[in-house]
Amino acid sequence: MKKHVKIYMDYHDYVLDDVILCSACGTVAVDIHHLEGRKIGGSKKKDFIENLIALCRRCHIKAETDKNFNNQLKELNKKKHSK
Repeated sequence: MKKHVKIYMDYHDYVLDDVILCSACGTVAVDIHHLEGRKIGGSKKKDFIENLIALCRRCHIKAETDKNFNNQLKELNKKKHSK
């Protein structure tokens, strides 16, 4: 399991059998997305819970190609973690 996935799952008390929902559309999530990209080579400095969000494949691709959508996800995640 990748470090950022483990960080996300541990924070939310998920186990491998849990169904995690996409934070954007509510379907089954398959990816944990870095809201601020790790860049080429993969910086581990971006592996913190406020920078991670669960997404389905369709929303993950959209987040990586649509800056406005990714910014909306950042705001959504910020609200979620400011509670």
